[in-house]
Amino acid sequence: MNFKKFLYGAAYYYEYLPYDRLAEDIKMMKAANINVVRIGESTWSTYEPQEGVFDFSKLDKVVDAMGRAGIQVIVGTPTYAIPTWLAKKYPEVMITNKSGKQEYGARQIFDITDPAFRLHAEKIIRKIISRTVDKANVIGFQVDNETKHFDTSSHNVYVAFQKWLKEKFHGDLDALNSAYGLDYWSNRINAWEDFPPVNTTINGSLGTAFDEFKRTLSTSYIKWQVGLVNEYRHDNQFITNNFDLEWRGYSYGLQPDANHFDEAKDLDVTAVDVYHPSQDNLTGIEIAFAGDFARSTKDSNYIVMETEAQAFKHWVPYPGQLKLQAFSHIASGANMISYWHWHSTHNGYETYWKGLLSQDFKPNPVYSEASEIGKKLADKGSLFTNTHKNNRVAFIVSNQALSSIDWFPYKNTAFDRTNEHQYNDVLRSYYDALYKLNVEADILEVSDERINNDNYDLLVVPMLYSVSDDQLAQLNEFTKQGGTVLYSFRSGFTNQNVKVRTDVQPAKISTAVGAEYELFVEPDRNFSVDKPENNMTISGQGELVSLQDQPVKYWAELLTPTTGKTLATYNHPYWGKYAAITENVFGKGQAFYVGTYLNEKSLMILYRHVLKQSGLWSDRQQQEFPIINKQLITQEGTVLDFYFNYSNEERQATFESQAGTEIYESLQCVKNEQFNLAPWTVKVFEIK
Repeated sequence: MNFKKFLYGAAYYYEYLPYDRLAEDIKMMKAANINVVRIGESTWSTYEPQEGVFDFSKLDKVVDAMGRAGIQVIVGTPTYAIPTWLAKKYPEVMITNKSGKQEYGARQIFDITDPAFRLHAEKIIRKIISRTVDKANVIGFQVDNETKHFDTSSHNVYVAFQKWLKEKFHGDLDALNSAYGLDYWSNRINAWEDFPPVNTTINGSLGTAFDEFKRTLSTSYIKWQVGLVNEYRHDNQFITNNFDLEWRGYSYGLQPDANHFDEAKDLDVTAVDVYHPSQDNLTGIEIAFAGDFARSTKDSNYIVMETEAQAFKHWVPYPGQLKLQAFSHIASGANMISYWHWHSTHNGYETYWKGLLSQDFKPNPVYSEASEIGKKLADKGSLFTNTHKNNRVAFIVSNQALSSIDWFPYKNTAFDRTNEHQYNDVLRSYYDALYKLNVEADILEVSDERINNDNYDLLVVPMLYSVSDDQLAQLNEFTKQGGTVLYSFRSGFTNQNVKVRTDVQPAKISTAVGAEYELFVEPDRNFSVDKPENNMTISGQGELVSLQDQPVKYWAELLTPTTGKTLATYNHPYWGKYAAITENVFGKGQAFYVGTYLNEKSLMILYRHVLKQSGLWSDRQQQEFPIINKQLITQEGTVLDFYFNYSNEERQATFESQAGTEIYESLQCVKNEQFNLAPWTVKVFEIK
């Protein structure tokens, strides 16, 4: 969707303030050129202190005061944290998960499918939307917050899961038992009334199906809230949710507990959380990954609903980093940057997750730098609004593959089911290496209709473990018609029901990749014995001759080329006759297959070859991280060329466009001209 201007703001919680300072906060916001705040998503108990007793005085006060100041507002439905009276009077709303029935305290520990919860959630949603929808400065609504299924497995969820399976298999239990292999260990279900508990199942197919079903609960919950808001909102008001990625102390990978691709279909614009390491560990990778993902969900600009200002003590940005981060969001296609949050709270769980202002509410270095950013956006924000990209590379991702890898991980042994979401480790390893080579990419769900040769030249497919024949046929056709596909290990191994294919692996893509394997081994030659780790290495051949003695980890498929050629082999007295990486011409295109877990150096060597083979290598790849180069196309059709220095040292960057002018400094550059980038800085050139 198109925005009238670039939005720059913060989450604002008037309800959390120790004293009334609304007028002073607005004064400081205006000084920082903040033009939007997001409010309300966590304050149900304030707005409805007892059942049916509503008090919107604080909500009204904030919206009206912001309106008088010319600051726009995004109103959140407050349903991700329930009031005490709801939990006490209707205990059935509290979630039952793998740990059992949960008690009140934390947020997001209620069952989003429970009828009593839905009844009371609908009341507060309707009240808040109807109260704010006609306010001229209310530009949009956020339904719920960071919505997921939260591992719900209450009785009503089990009943709904059975109905979902009945529909999927047309009521045929024999078909279900066959698809999921339930004869194993006498897990066969011979009557629907005998349906077993799922949280204790040992069947990966049934368990992965339950994960898939639970993701549909999150999707339908968002769709339900969107439907309510749609009854009130005006055409110029948008609806969004705030997506969050897998959390590993910061935003990391594909969210396992929600299918954001499905959820985005019901939203006008995708909003996302982006949190990341900072100080010496700031790389921009998490910003780019989250941005590429969010932009790709709707093939459109997105908004950053939450990102860090001060945050934790180890995230307080060095001077210049806040600006670097802001322009990193912009370079990925963001139409809005909103910090979490405006002021640091004085009590509660997140007391030490600090906002733009500290607890003393005084101007500080972070606020001052945010003000500088606000001034720059006020000056040139129209250039950065409603931009687009023309990426020719896409990552193909899958929640189904992620869940199935949880059941059958590649680290340790196949009996060690894990919650580590190891799929994301492979995804990020491939993403990070390409990012450092200054190649931009989209992130698409497997089977997306945009996966075709008109849109892309190269597809990167990390560990597509569980995938249907039709989905693999789409990738094969892409290759056949002239595209390039790079597969990682364990791709194509099982079908959509996590049932291992009986073909020689990698089964349906064997012909395309021109290789097959029957054996896979542990690369650590001392695995499971009391000796130091001793990982196998690989060495490249031909175009990959620079790939010498690089270690591999976790998993090694012993590949035998059929029509393909070997790019790398294992250094091992017995496994040395097998390929580790292969390349094959298939139809008009080519496919690469990597049979093991590569380190970053190996991936970058491989990528250089793949990019050259697919015609995607350019002068931009001559400079690598910590210099990062990104491009945007403005709504007027001009190109913006961003150059970032993600390091503590001054660096020289090489200008790679024909000619351009730095938009803030009026620096003129022509192709191959070098210029200096101070530590943690960015320059933005307009190319006409």
